[in-house]
Amino acid sequence: MDEKQYKSTYQSINERRCVFEKTINSRRSTCSKSIRFHLADREGISCRSAAGNALCTELLAQMRRNARFALRLTHADGPLPHAKEIRVQTGGMLGLQTALYPERLGQADVEDIISLIDKGLQRYTSIEQFPYEVIIQNIVHFEGRRKRGGHPED
Repeated sequence: MDEKQYKSTYQSINERRCVFEKTINSRRSTCSKSIRFHLADREGISCRSAAGNALCTELLAQMRRNARFALRLTHADGPLPHAKEIRVQTGGMLGLQTALYPERLGQADVEDIISLIDKGLQRYTSIEQFPYEVIIQNIVHFEGRRKRGGHPED
């Protein structure tokens, strides 16, 4: 299956794409509203909740905007290059998790994205009021998988 055909088929079977698909596929986060599916040799993530998807979309856009300077970007009005997107998605959700549950500081994984957003809304009343100073610090300090190097010489 060529890439164009893959994307077309993906869009037709995934009517509500999870905006946190990259962090979920990297096994760094979970979400109780997500559903995994397989297409060709790849895995995709769909969202079961229209309302949840709208909240996640709003939060991710806000995290991208707030992280723009820290990531040395001139604009962040859409998906970022893969490594930066992983930093925003995973680092950002780790930051929100730390702000809401300080006892989870240092955890490498996010337990349930939509539950964190709901808890954040209870505490801060709107996504715009979330603690972006903590969230951005976590985005900046987040390290994804290290690049694979050559084999060490013996």
